[in-house]
Amino acid sequence: MSAAYGERKPEADMVALLRHAIATGIPFLDTSDIYGPHTNEVLIGKALHGGAVREQVQVATKFGGAPNFSGDLAYVRAACEGSLRRLGIDCIDLYY
Repeated sequence: MSAAYGERKPEADMVALLRHAIATGIPFLDTSDIYGPHTNEVLIGKALHGGAVREQVQVATKFGGAPNFSGDLAYVRAACEGSLRRLGIDCIDLYY
């Protein structure tokens, strides 16, 4: 959705695609803070905003693609908090 497989697509189209996927039964959304960077987490957050669809999907995201990647607790906590903020959710179902 954010240029890894060609040109970046319009945001509204990508949010609509995600909402359609959820509405048709796709139960798992997987992303990463590196995609975009951050763009795909923002798109998923927008797709989940304002509806009960959050309960219909499991959300997974990961960290570690940044050049200054670190496995120490402070880095992981900051990365997770950033993902939560961009996704606009209170809980990530799978974080790796």
